[in-house]
Amino acid sequence: MLLGRDAEVARIGRLMAGARLGEAGRLAVLGEPGVGKSALLEHTATRAQGSLRVLRATGTAAESGIAFAGLSQLFGSSLDLLADLPARQADALASALALGDAQSGAPRRAGEGARRGADADPGDRLAVGAATLGILTRLAEGGPVLVLVDDLQELDAPSAQAVLFAARRISADRVAMLLAGRTPEADPLVEGIPALGLTGLDAGPARDLVERTVGAPVPHARFVELNARAAGNPLALIELAAHPDPLWPEVPGLPSTVPQTITRAFADRVRRLPDATRQMLLVAAAADGDTAVVSAAASGLGLDPGALAAAEDAGLVTVGGGGVLRFRHPLLQSVVYSHAGAAERRAVHRAVAAALSPADADRRAWHLSAAVWGVDEEIARMLDAAGERAEVRAGYAVASSAYRRAAALSASPTARRDRLLRAARATWAAGDARGALGLLDELTRQPPDPATDGAALELRARVASRTGALRDAVGMLRRLAADAARPDDRVQHLADAAYVSFFLGETATSVDLADELEALAPVASTPRVRALALLGCGIARVLAGRGGTDQVAAAVPLLAAERHLAADPRWWQWLMIAPLYLRDAADAADLGRQVPEVRRVATVADLPDLLFLAARGHATRSEWGRATAEYTLAVDIARETGQVGPLAAALAGRCWHAARQGDEERCRSDASEALTLCRDGDMYLLEAWVHFALGDLALSVGDVATAVAELTGLEGLLARRGMKDVDLAPVPELVEALVRSGDLPAARLRVGPYAAAAGAKGRPWALARAARAAALVAADEDLDGPFPAALELHGRTADVFETARTRLAYGRRLRRAGRRVDSRPHLRASLATFEELGAVRWADNAAGELTATGEVVRRSGDTWHADLTPQELQVGLLLADGHTTREAAAALFLSPKTVEYHLRKVYLKLQIHSREELAAAMTGAPGSGVSGPGRP
Repeated sequence: MLLGRDAEVARIGRLMAGARLGEAGRLAVLGEPGVGKSALLEHTATRAQGSLRVLRATGTAAESGIAFAGLSQLFGSSLDLLADLPARQADALASALALGDAQSGAPRRAGEGARRGADADPGDRLAVGAATLGILTRLAEGGPVLVLVDDLQELDAPSAQAVLFAARRISADRVAMLLAGRTPEADPLVEGIPALGLTGLDAGPARDLVERTVGAPVPHARFVELNARAAGNPLALIELAAHPDPLWPEVPGLPSTVPQTITRAFADRVRRLPDATRQMLLVAAAADGDTAVVSAAASGLGLDPGALAAAEDAGLVTVGGGGVLRFRHPLLQSVVYSHAGAAERRAVHRAVAAALSPADADRRAWHLSAAVWGVDEEIARMLDAAGERAEVRAGYAVASSAYRRAAALSASPTARRDRLLRAARATWAAGDARGALGLLDELTRQPPDPATDGAALELRARVASRTGALRDAVGMLRRLAADAARPDDRVQHLADAAYVSFFLGETATSVDLADELEALAPVASTPRVRALALLGCGIARVLAGRGGTDQVAAAVPLLAAERHLAADPRWWQWLMIAPLYLRDAADAADLGRQVPEVRRVATVADLPDLLFLAARGHATRSEWGRATAEYTLAVDIARETGQVGPLAAALAGRCWHAARQGDEERCRSDASEALTLCRDGDMYLLEAWVHFALGDLALSVGDVATAVAELTGLEGLLARRGMKDVDLAPVPELVEALVRSGDLPAARLRVGPYAAAAGAKGRPWALARAARAAALVAADEDLDGPFPAALELHGRTADVFETARTRLAYGRRLRRAGRRVDSRPHLRASLATFEELGAVRWADNAAGELTATGEVVRRSGDTWHADLTPQELQVGLLLADGHTTREAAAALFLSPKTVEYHLRKVYLKLQIHSREELAAAMTGAPGSGVSGPGRP
């Protein structure tokens, strides 16, 4: 019977009731050791019998180093459902659990998993997370499911990541997830998940528990003293009540924390056992309760497994079904292990290793590593192999542990350095930047070695560029370039530095990098490296306002000749950047063809940058719905992987996009977070985007004073940083704001220099905006020169929003000049475009101007872009494009069931009932970027 937990039981009961009704839920149960988390989960499991399918996993110290041990516990009997998942997810989970081919069911030969991992990238931890979600939702189709995870902080890292991924995304399925963890270790793991904090029992239930334990009433004074020491902790109360005498300190009133009290209680109970029983408990603790292994290891040590009976009689262990010996509490297992002598522990680990099957190579390697003192190159190589297998299964944290331990056992400094570097790489792949930097720091304390020094610095630069330390990253990349012996390597490092400098807004550095890259381009050994030199040089010069677009344009055909570059993570960003710099319609079409292939092969670490660049491209065309969806996914994955730089970029991009859409709440929220990140990391280019967005938003809602202030401040920021790319300058928007505020002289002062800069750049997008700025300050009799010129230039770009802005400005000027009839076609066209894009505020502006001409305005009434959530939008667009449910699930890291849930919401909001109607509704719909019959 569970005492004193009525409120907690009721809350969990509501969670379970929701699962029965098809409303998924999750809850993190947090508290100190012994506070009753495990008891609460056990009580929940008992209540669920007969009404919910229960899946359980418990984290243990012994299993925390074995990749996906937790998922194996959770899904041991459910893996026949793998074939129902999207192929990428099924393969990822099958590889993670070292199974056969997920689709065919064929067993995998030794070593085949590693080869498949290298080719198919099954080590995608988000794909494993999505597969975990898919299995849960598939199981829920047969009835409600309850997931119970205990000691989450001890679960192996990749399993914990997968479970938490699923917990954060479970939605309309009959699944309840209860995740228990020790505080404070588990607190950061469950961030964002509703939490239930367990504290000590109140006095009444505490007294009931004590008296039940001792089987008799307890004097009040004794109970008060006992409860004060236990602070209401149930396990401490039980142990102190049952075995009080050895636990009272010699000095009355001496404070004692609850975990120490429990540890001392367990230690005393273990000491009272016969020697043979204590030795067998140590074997059981090291073997993590696997009775077959415990028996075999005991035989190797000359021990009698029957000695465990005394521990069973004392209530310290139980032997359950499936041949698993369980300790009463995880702390007891830790006490048994930690109180044994070092030599005794090593002997036990050696015996456990010998007892394990040869197929259990990873566990054998870990036990052997714990059985030796000093160096042992053979075991180090075994740990290397275990680490490699973990990496194939996306177990990067486990791989890092294996490589670190292998480094400690290494016989030579060279091997030690190599393994520390591998550990650092795996740690970074696991998303642990601090841990990766710590290992790199450890590497610097080893004897220098040119073979690894450069690779270590390159990794440090990569971590710095993704975690907001852009200035440091540029310095490191330039050092690498200076030390590189091959020109091609110099090009790679300098181009990477140019890419980072772009976001940093370091124009002086950019010019230096451009000069170096320009000098290297003629000596590049291959067309692809020459293209890289041209691109790096081009973007650096563009930022400084010193040309650059010719180099970017010259790189495009060189890249087009090598389509397979999309599969190389060091190249795909360059494939996508070129069209963004050129802004021509033909180049934009090329981008659209590249994105699916790049996205298919990109790793999770690459996805935030990839999605950001793809969204940026969609936002500069008519595909605003796709831009919203991909910006949002980029933000989510950047948060998930802890990448500060890509998060800032995605937030800044989404902020600007939201400003154009007229989504004031989203724009201001993203602006606030992005500005904090940008200022902390000196990401001045992204800061400029945010101020541009805020100024443009103010202009769209008629707050001219704020628009002038924001855009003038942006001019100052660009000038201070020397960022002279004309495309960053907000002159057309500022000129419009100044004209509307009545300050025509200030507006005219900006037009000439801006037109000169646009002419120097020579690209249609910049020239069109310059023509609009000139038209805004032109005399009424001169309107029909610059405005039509601007529209002709807009026609050579893919940015229909800018075209609509020019048409709106043209129509407004014509109306104010008394030419109402002439203004109407431009105002109608701008209104239609704004409504198709979902630019709500600008559509209101156009409709107001058109009404002022005397025309009765009929709005389209298309509001789906506002009604659909980003995830519903993602699902709808993918399915409208012809993707299957499984393909959409794979692309969005969701389960097919979750995709179907969002699809139902789309159907409801759009008032449709079939995939055919979905395709018809979304073809040519606002922001879809898809042209359909009957749509302009």
